[in-house]
Amino acid sequence: MAFDFEPRLYEDIDAEQRPSLVESLVPVVAMLGFLSLGIVFLELDPQMPLLWGIVFTGLMGRYYFGYTWSTLYDGISRSILMGLQAILILFVIYMLIASWIDAGTIPTIMYYGLEFLTPTVFLPFTAVLAAIVAFAIGSSWTTAGTLGVAMVGIGSGLGIPAPMTAGAILSGAYTGDKNSPLSDTTNLAAAVTNTELMDHVRAMRPGTSIAFGLSVVFFTFLGLDAAGAIPAGRVAEIQSGLAGTYAISPLTLAPLVLTFALALYGYPALPSLTAGIFAGVGVSTLYQGTAFSTAWSTVHYGTSPETGVQLVTDLLASSGLSGSIWVISIVVAALALGGIFEATGILAAIAHYIGEAVSSVAGVTAGTAVSAIVVNVLAAEQYMAIVVPGMTFRNLYDEYDLDSRNLSRAIEASGTTTSALVPWNSGGVYMAAAMGVPVVSYAPYYIFGLLSPVILVVMGLTGWKIFYQDDADAGAAPSVAGAD
Repeated sequence: MAFDFEPRLYEDIDAEQRPSLVESLVPVVAMLGFLSLGIVFLELDPQMPLLWGIVFTGLMGRYYFGYTWSTLYDGISRSILMGLQAILILFVIYMLIASWIDAGTIPTIMYYGLEFLTPTVFLPFTAVLAAIVAFAIGSSWTTAGTLGVAMVGIGSGLGIPAPMTAGAILSGAYTGDKNSPLSDTTNLAAAVTNTELMDHVRAMRPGTSIAFGLSVVFFTFLGLDAAGAIPAGRVAEIQSGLAGTYAISPLTLAPLVLTFALALYGYPALPSLTAGIFAGVGVSTLYQGTAFSTAWSTVHYGTSPETGVQLVTDLLASSGLSGSIWVISIVVAALALGGIFEATGILAAIAHYIGEAVSSVAGVTAGTAVSAIVVNVLAAEQYMAIVVPGMTFRNLYDEYDLDSRNLSRAIEASGTTTSALVPWNSGGVYMAAAMGVPVVSYAPYYIFGLLSPVILVVMGLTGWKIFYQDDADAGAAPSVAGAD
């Protein structure tokens, strides 16, 4: 992944335009008020409250801080450019899901999954499988958008609520992603902190392993509690609905195999997923007997199969490319707002004041975590949540004689993993769209994302696995790597 974004640092802002703490909090509080008013009280979709926030913050930037319209536009464009990969992947994943349903790929995975899995083991199995796949291909997004869709369907057939399944998928997907040297965010966290890649990966493993281990234990007990008696004949009825609508065969798994093979070979998520669309259309045409033009129309407008089983019909309904516009409009609006926050120095000021408030290693660690989460909420982009604190706090970590591995671990443990917990962040929007489960529904079950920042703070408080610059085993010369 090419990355050349340089955030504004607080000391680089002209003195007369530097926001005070109160001035920085005004648009933040206003934005939270707009979201509460619009979504909770007026029952609007998020786009309009986000638009109100853009206008309010833009006017404050222009007429209070004195920035030109051009500066504000540049901030918006840079933010959207940073999130462009996420926007394109959202377009592609909507087409991919429709293509794989039409090809029988997802129905086949559901059919065989219902054959071999039981409700008791389903949730921990899903978490572990997602972790393995994400580690191998280096992408939590690809894992959730492919494997995750099928697992939600299997779980529903086994009587497991979709939010629980989504939580297990995300816990595994982000675990594998954070431990994989192929991950773009893992490479980015190492790059912006001048940390050698494998030193960063090794520093991540202790906290990640604890968070994932506790997550698996949670899902094991949750599975025991959630796994009630399946009504007699329910699985057979679902399988009959699948087999009566699609040709069920291992051959329909070819798009999945191709997508994962390309990812394993080192291709980025976007071309790997796009290849999966074309493979899905090929299988739909050659094996399911769908007309070529109809297969591509399905990619555009989605699927609405008549399986004779309402649960299966609902699970396999998709909206295709046309359904992605609503979701992407949220991402674009949130990125635009984040761009104004960055251009006006509000993000830099908040990070600066958080840094000023700390006075110990524990405080530095907790401050970094809070800063990354705040940026995730305000800027709506996980890359920004890595870059802004990563570059802002480098000097602070030097003052405390802390090795850069501590900073790289902190921004990833609290930045990347929590992006899926923010409904308007690109991570939250994508995961909700891919698996068909709202963020507020799966958030209580996304245990890994909830635990990661907590364990990070505990490590800072106890001093466990805190590395200092004069450690004998400190990392070698820093390098920058990128896989996608």
